[in-house]
Amino acid sequence: MAEAVASHPSCVLGLATGSTPLQVYSELCRRHREDGLSFGDVTTFNLDEYLGLKVGHPQSYRHFMQTQLFDQVDIDIPRTHFPDVHADDVQQASEHYEHQLSESGGIDLQLLGIGTNGHIGFNEPGTTLESLTRVVDLAPSTIRSNTRFFESAEQVPRQAITMGIASILRAKKVVLLATGAAKAAAVAGAIQGPITADNPASYLQSHADVLFVLDEPAAAQLDAR
Repeated sequence: MAEAVASHPSCVLGLATGSTPLQVYSELCRRHREDGLSFGDVTTFNLDEYLGLKVGHPQSYRHFMQTQLFDQVDIDIPRTHFPDVHADDVQQASEHYEHQLSESGGIDLQLLGIGTNGHIGFNEPGTTLESLTRVVDLAPSTIRSNTRFFESAEQVPRQAITMGIASILRAKKVVLLATGAAKAAAVAGAIQGPITADNPASYLQSHADVLFVLDEPAAAQLDAR
């Protein structure tokens, strides 16, 4: 990601949240601080945002990005984009976000994580290949997984706005990060299984430029080929 910014200062980055990309953002901050890597002309689009949290909520993804990256580099905040989950019409806001993605010229590099059920963004199992930015219900497994960020499961939002599979696949390059044994089955299915809505990450097999960055536990169920 640092190479993308250095070689193309006005690049468009697609960003993910959660615990997996924390080291990526920490390294980008270090590169900015120590090497002068500038984000001044970079545009960003986040994959998703929870519905139902107040503005500034510490578990909102905008707050996450502010604290983990934006506040520590020279990025122009108006160039950082999130779905407008506080709009009166969230369906219209979803369509507007999709329009913004197109108007930007497209994402140059999309960073992804993967859920234990194979979700990317909040595209849960059952998501179609043609899906665009929209309001979605979170799967019970996703709610359980995200409970660790809240005081209780009841506080985890039940809905979000997420970029769709088709939105993600339009990125020029995709990098998916996965760590831990809990992700191993989803990773194996995404890389070596059939392309299926049961594992939304498997749709990445149809993309021309995808890089999976895995630790050993996350890669443990891959067949050597």
